[in-house]
Amino acid sequence: MFELYKDHKRFHNGNRIQLLENGDEFFPLLIRRIRQAQKEIFIETFILNNDRVGKALKRALIAAAKRGVWIGITADSYGTFFLDGDYIKELTEAGAIFQIFDPQPKWSRSRPNLFRRLHRKLVVIDGRYALIGGINLCHEHMTEFEPIGKQDYAAEVEGPIVPVIRNLCKAYVQDADDSHLGEMIKYIHNPPKAGDSRIAFVARDNRYYRNDIEKAYLLGIRKAKHRIYIANAYFFPSFRMLHALRNAAKRGVEVVVILQGEPDIPLALRAARCLYDELTGNGIRVYEYLERPLHAKIALIDDEWSTIGSSNLDPLSLALNLEANVVVLDRNFNYQLMQEMRKLQKASRLIESKWLSRRSRIHLIKNFFSYHIMRHWPSLAAWFPKHNPVIREIRARADMEDESMRDRVNKQHPEAGNMRKVVTRDFSHLSEV
Repeated sequence: MFELYKDHKRFHNGNRIQLLENGDEFFPLLIRRIRQAQKEIFIETFILNNDRVGKALKRALIAAAKRGVWIGITADSYGTFFLDGDYIKELTEAGAIFQIFDPQPKWSRSRPNLFRRLHRKLVVIDGRYALIGGINLCHEHMTEFEPIGKQDYAAEVEGPIVPVIRNLCKAYVQDADDSHLGEMIKYIHNPPKAGDSRIAFVARDNRYYRNDIEKAYLLGIRKAKHRIYIANAYFFPSFRMLHALRNAAKRGVEVVVILQGEPDIPLALRAARCLYDELTGNGIRVYEYLERPLHAKIALIDDEWSTIGSSNLDPLSLALNLEANVVVLDRNFNYQLMQEMRKLQKASRLIESKWLSRRSRIHLIKNFFSYHIMRHWPSLAAWFPKHNPVIREIRARADMEDESMRDRVNKQHPEAGNMRKVVTRDFSHLSEV
């Protein structure tokens, strides 16, 4: 019923999936898996901070590297801009490979390149376990980090879908191969079943898979019969997704959208509010979550379909950034997400006609301009100078020349071919790389 594309059967049977709420559940499991790792660890993240969480992660990774585990870390330079050099030096001296996705211009000591970021949050350990979601590697995702501790979700998956996720991570690390795996390579090539979930891994890039996550949402929404629940941090979807949600509501489907009410980025709330009249006027219930900043990227449809990952429903995620979600066909996981949606609803404000009628004229004018800026954001971004994002590897020893991957590009992920090895000796933080 929910095949992603006409000729692409991307669902894999026999997986196990576990829902993780906030860093309180995510980080202890992540550290435990790293401590148990035998051969290999891949990490991709938008933000990595040298805070309480980052320090615990570094200790676990260094210990893993010292016992012979191969480690590849790729962090986005926009989100991880202020990470200090000593943090990276300790990891690379222990033997880890550390890569920076699209470093910012050296001359500016600023972050001008906002577009086409590595926004994925992925961890793959021994080709057996994968973690995916919206949780960055920083203390802000712990609930104790009040008042701005983010409400967010991730999932751990095990089974035949994990090698698919590993293939993407491997494509973005130049020195990655299978030589360190030994007998474990047999497990990766023929993973045993771990559960009953059917899971598809859906990633977007700016070459071959530009609309895959949006298409997955659209196919689910268009086939919905009973309910659609979406909880998303930055909500400003494409016109065709809005159209699909309106049509679903008109044919009697319960459509609920839960958004930020206490945003970490105020413009995100203003942009979302531009759509409230359109949404509520077509029978869609809109809630604003008020307990803390909402960073979730989850959705469910009917009693089986659900998705979780890094992709927001805004122009940056749907049209520019590198993102990754899983689409899950599993009634138990769908039910767990539904329980989380109910919890979010209880801590939210329902947007009603009375609230909409109290908005001032100035507020409506701001909404009007915000709407059109966000509506045409991808087109506006095209006017900025285009560049191919570069992935730079930081080395503990400066003993190599620049080298590209053009001769061994993974055809499935051609953007990975922009990697370069660079000689980096001393720097205080990433702005100097």
